[in-house]
Amino acid sequence: MLQLNINNDNAAISPPKSGQSPYLLLFIILVLAALATWLIPAGEFDFITRDGIKFAVKDSLHAVPQSGIYPLEIFTAIVSGMVKSAPIIFLILFTGGVLAVVESTGAIAAVLNHLSRSTHLSDTRIILIFGVIFALLGTTGVVVNAVVAFVPIGLLVARSIGLPPILGASLVYLTCASGFNVAILNPATTGLTQHLAQLPLFSGMLLRGLTCLLFVSTAVGYLIWHVRRERLQGRGRPQLDTSAESRMVISGRHKLILTTTALALLIFIGGTIKFHWGTDEMSAMFVLLAVVVGLQGKMSGSEIANTFLAGCSTLVKGAFIVGMATAISIVLQQGNILDPIVGYLSNLLTPFPPTAAAIGMFISAGLIHFGISSGSGESALLIPIFSPLGDSLGLTRQVIVQTALLGEGIVNSISPTSGVLMAVLATANVSFGKWLRFIAPLIALWFVICIVMLLIGVAIKWGPF
Repeated sequence: MLQLNINNDNAAISPPKSGQSPYLLLFIILVLAALATWLIPAGEFDFITRDGIKFAVKDSLHAVPQSGIYPLEIFTAIVSGMVKSAPIIFLILFTGGVLAVVESTGAIAAVLNHLSRSTHLSDTRIILIFGVIFALLGTTGVVVNAVVAFVPIGLLVARSIGLPPILGASLVYLTCASGFNVAILNPATTGLTQHLAQLPLFSGMLLRGLTCLLFVSTAVGYLIWHVRRERLQGRGRPQLDTSAESRMVISGRHKLILTTTALALLIFIGGTIKFHWGTDEMSAMFVLLAVVVGLQGKMSGSEIANTFLAGCSTLVKGAFIVGMATAISIVLQQGNILDPIVGYLSNLLTPFPPTAAAIGMFISAGLIHFGISSGSGESALLIPIFSPLGDSLGLTRQVIVQTALLGEGIVNSISPTSGVLMAVLATANVSFGKWLRFIAPLIALWFVICIVMLLIGVAIKWGPF
């Protein structure tokens, strides 16, 4: 975690404190997944490919030879997970590098010192600002895996106003997730899932938009409530000494550095929308930004390189956790046990009435998402199976799409197999158990919202079909 010492002219990077390692939890899950490949009969669906997308064929599940994972393969899966997750891993590392360079100029320290003493920006306003920005970035799909890159900013802001790291991480991750979980205009989730269900692109906007608004509102309200509770327990804004205040003036050079940084992020957002930029382009931009900001801060070439590498080293723990989580998905896929699990759940839903079936599909999608971290991959597997099942039960395709999207979405924030979530927690030095206790009430609220909105969708025969 990047920790800012706001009592000094320049920011100082401190290593995270030791605690319960998320790697142990993920390794246990990885071993259990490997054992499951020996216990669950292996099977596969037949797939057909249309427009470059693989579709599972309903009722085509058939047995295949057991593909149990041997002990050595558990460790090779870890390596494969690291290789497969290389783009997001380097993005996380480069995030630490560029922030270290920006911090070393004193620009962030000066701004956060000013923020902590500001009487104009209340806790509620800060949360609302983060909520609006990151919920919009999440619901449009502009920031998904890349949300990890912004978490250190939330941590620095939280530290400057005397809040714990878990709230700092939540300022960015939780607000972004509240938008992403009900993605209104995300082509990679809603767009793809509707395409698989043969629905018009981004149709059903009104009810989906209302659901998203409820998700975001409850997330922001939950954070505001938590912060107020922190304040009532005596955790106020840090008191800074007068000498530090007098030295930490936001200079013209600081403004230039921060403007350059903000402009780079805006260019990336524009590139994402127009040119479909991803993690590779963002990583490259961070390297370029570190060089430009370093020169603006009158750093030498060696100072820029050494500071950048030192910043990268602080986020190694958070970066590698992504590969560890990906290894679990690799083991389940290599063991050929995901398709049988999907088929079993689908058969369970067949005798249920429409409302119960919709809720069952939603829960099933959530359970399956623990094993398939990719939302698009899960939709490609589920929708071809759920669609004819829903047709026979009287469910509209729009409702079927929403069951998959909400099931995937709500699990994102609590799944130990989510590389993004685990990277966020590792970056903030927050244990998975502590995170679950923190977020459980909000997940319960989101679960109720999902059920209510699905029941409304069934009742109004949410369409167009």
